[in-house]
Amino acid sequence: MPYSPAHKQRTREHIVECARMLFNRHGFEKVSIDMVMESAGLTRGGFYNHFKSKEALFAAAVDSFLMGRGARWRNDAGVHDTAGPEAAERMVASYLSAEHLGDLEGQCPLIALPSDISRGSEEVKIAYESLLNAMVGLFESSLSSNGKASHETALTLAALCVGGMVIARTLPDAGIAGDIRDASRRKAESIIAANMNVN
Repeated sequence: MPYSPAHKQRTREHIVECARMLFNRHGFEKVSIDMVMESAGLTRGGFYNHFKSKEALFAAAVDSFLMGRGARWRNDAGVHDTAGPEAAERMVASYLSAEHLGDLEGQCPLIALPSDISRGSEEVKIAYESLLNAMVGLFESSLSSNGKASHETALTLAALCVGGMVIARTLPDAGIAGDIRDASRRKAESIIAANMNVN
């Protein structure tokens, strides 16, 4: 008897989540379809029932973060429990936290996969850009009561969060990595505070 569409969707989502964690930990090139399917508890033959290629799976894994692991992470940080600048402050504090840095499998693809994305397909780059736009949009909407916070301000906050974490993630010296995260967080907080005084 064939599987139901709901079962097929759940299986696809499970494959995507397993792949997302593996890509975060090992990078695109070091993860094979066999590794993904083994992690999902499935056979390689079933892969092509869901994806046309590993690149398509990669794009789906990046795209899935926003409403999957990312949504759980934002909820845990209390980003959606509040409105206004406090949401931006919570986003910055959680994004630049030691916990986020240490969560290799759960890290945002914006910091976990930029080099792989830059060499990826257009589909992968579009998924990455969509994730960045969501982050920028969150900052824009939280920093202004009229919903019209400066796009440049929101881009700057996103760049501080992502850039600070990308650099921290690559450093073997935990002290320097912590200093970079702290400096990025303080600068982002000062930008948020300045924005509050303007509105």
